[in-house]
Amino acid sequence: MSHWSSAKAKRVLAALLNIGWELKRQSGSHRTLSRDGWPDFVFAFHDNEEIGLKMLARIAKHTGLTPDGL
Repeated sequence: MSHWSSAKAKRVLAALLNIGWELKRQSGSHRTLSRDGWPDFVFAFHDNEEIGLKMLARIAKHTGLTPDGL
């Protein structure tokens, strides 16, 4: 069973910023985030979009986000 629960993109982006990711650039809804020691990550969701369990797990794999950090 997954520890993730779906969340709005705005909440996920806020959680990423809280763990040290910074907005590098933005083009429309595509935001490129950067963090020392990690490759850049493109966050391509509209703020009110619901992000499901599988996508949250993928985001976590590439960014270090944890269910507790959300």
